[in-house]
Amino acid sequence: MFANHLTHHGGARSFCFSSENMTGARGGGTQGEGCYKKHPNVIIEPGETVTLLDTDGPGELRSFWFGGHVTNSFILRIYYDNQPYPSVEVPEAAFFGYAYEHSLTDLDGNYPVLNSAMVLVAPYKGCNCYWPMPFKKHCRVTMENRSRNRMDTYYCISGCYRELPEDTLCFHASFRQERPITKNVPYTVIDGIEGKGLFAGCSLSAGINGSDACWVEGEPKIFLDGDRWPSINYTGLEDYFGGSLTWGNEAPLHRYQTFNGAYVGLWARLGDNRQYNSGQPRFMLYRWHLPDPIYFEHDFRMTIDNLGGRGLRRDDFMTCAYWYQTLPNAPLKPLPEDCELDTF
Repeated sequence: MFANHLTHHGGARSFCFSSENMTGARGGGTQGEGCYKKHPNVIIEPGETVTLLDTDGPGELRSFWFGGHVTNSFILRIYYDNQPYPSVEVPEAAFFGYAYEHSLTDLDGNYPVLNSAMVLVAPYKGCNCYWPMPFKKHCRVTMENRSRNRMDTYYCISGCYRELPEDTLCFHASFRQERPITKNVPYTVIDGIEGKGLFAGCSLSAGINGSDACWVEGEPKIFLDGDRWPSINYTGLEDYFGGSLTWGNEAPLHRYQTFNGAYVGLWARLGDNRQYNSGQPRFMLYRWHLPDPIYFEHDFRMTIDNLGGRGLRRDDFMTCAYWYQTLPNAPLKPLPEDCELDTF
């Protein structure tokens, strides 16, 4: 998908907004003699929202890197073309598929690493994404601190200014959670999408309330353009996320096997986290629909049933959905309060 970027210049002009160059201006970085650091991070006070990027188009954001405090108490928002409401509104850690942000080690004592084509979570909380984010007229990226604590962020947002085709779609993302899921009611990954576009994938963080022997019988279901019944119906949750037989927890392995693929993975199995007094078994997963985008003409909805080997369950699900669509987009569903996002 990046071949055209590497073989065709097309008059593109690169930019990078960071705490060392907050305007993204050409030649606007650190100015000092020799080895010199001026402003490596940004302090965000409780209740404050800071603007990380504000620029006119046309152009495209091509990579994000965040470090320092990476937390769900920071809310990442992206606005396109001067719309009054965001097209991306997600807790920062959850945006990178890392909704269990306080889980610092997996069951083997290692820092969990997400290593995929579109998102990378590296030690220690180095969060990267490579979703292309085109904008025609204007783009603004903000970060809000909803915690009670003064925190900092380190960041680099890079991209280029270039002409865009008339039918270019814009990147969107939205967060949902239920902790626990309402019994006998399908969990909604995303709904309320209005416009023409394509579904690009989702991440899932699942906390297991009960036996974790087989919690994955729930079927992901996708409804296109007013469907009453799903047009795309997977056979089980682990099947949608690339595995089979509970990722090996059924015979013959009798244990979960984590993996990182380019487009799909069960990247972390967590639990017995004594640092935060949480023995809840937890899993973090992703599925990117780059080879197989799911197209819709005017609306899209995705659900997952919460079923196990013995029937209905009430586990904890947190998801981030990613898609591309025409503007204007419908306002996104409001986020939970900060206290409801506590993931200890």
